[in-house]
Amino acid sequence: MSFMTALRERWQTANTLVCVGLDPEPAKFPARFANDPDSVFAFCRDIADATADYACAFKPQIAHFAALGAENALERLIAHIKSNHPAIPVILDSKRGDIGSTAQHYATEAFDRYGADAVTANPYLGHDALQPFLDRADRGVIILCRTSNPGAGELQDLLVAGRPLYQHVAEKAAVEWNSNGNIALVVGATWPEQLADVRALVKDMPLLVPGVGAQGGNAAAVVSNAKSADGTGLMISSSRAVLYASHGDDYAEAAATAARALRDAINPHR
Repeated sequence: MSFMTALRERWQTANTLVCVGLDPEPAKFPARFANDPDSVFAFCRDIADATADYACAFKPQIAHFAALGAENALERLIAHIKSNHPAIPVILDSKRGDIGSTAQHYATEAFDRYGADAVTANPYLGHDALQPFLDRADRGVIILCRTSNPGAGELQDLLVAGRPLYQHVAEKAAVEWNSNGNIALVVGATWPEQLADVRALVKDMPLLVPGVGAQGGNAAAVVSNAKSADGTGLMISSSRAVLYASHGDDYAEAAATAARALRDAINPHR
């Protein structure tokens, strides 16, 4: 099953637009993991299992694993999700973008080594740097468009032919690059007006929306500005607010409660 098909089925069958980010930071783990050499995998596995009922996708962030030398834990985590929660697609958040054969190796890394269903990618180098990802028609390519960080506008809002650069990225993604129908865009929850602009440009293309929770994005504003015509079209991502909802032994239950609360905050606005 392709990423897009799995995502759309998950929106409907689970009635959720919540994407659970898996960004391990061992300093924030509960004390029970202090002497566990496999803590990164074990903690993330427990969070995934606890939140699966409320997730339309899982999004492990590769740098959080690589900085810890825990790439093997990431491979095992994705394999665990695919084995135990096969209906939930996995997005590898790696923001890759490079030229020629290097881009091909990045695509192999994401889709073959790690087994991800989708990957985040940087469009700054242009279409040819994205092509190795786009050629994998069954996998998703989630292109950075208008990101959630405070400095996003330094480049993304620059006027090009009278319009902000991020709007050109959105339009190219929707009109020129999406021949396989496997593109989505990253647009931050912290910019609700820009979310509305992008939605108008890309019609029903899925949007990955980080920035709800710890970064201050408002779930109601996201949905009202960016839902698709059928009330879906969004992967509203929360990481820290779910992962570290508790630092005690109830960490998994607290994560489930936080994910459910986010789902329930989103759904009335759909």
